[in-house]
Amino acid sequence: MTNESRWPTQGPASYFPSIAKTYGQSIEHWLEVIDQAPVSKHMEIVQHLKTEHGLGHGHANALVAWRKQQQD
Repeated sequence: MTNESRWPTQGPASYFPSIAKTYGQSIEHWLEVIDQAPVSKHMEIVQHLKTEHGLGHGHANALVAWRKQQQD
């Protein structure tokens, strides 16, 4: 099983294969970026990913939504 194939195929994680392919970084990398973001609110982190790391809105939102779900 590849690292990326362990993610759910529905919900925010359904974007993960596309995110990894598009930006050339693992999902774990992006989750670490989120964990180290200098802001903490959902849309602030989305904006951080977009402006500082070049992610598209949908991809950034999916990553943040996933991370927030895991923290609840």
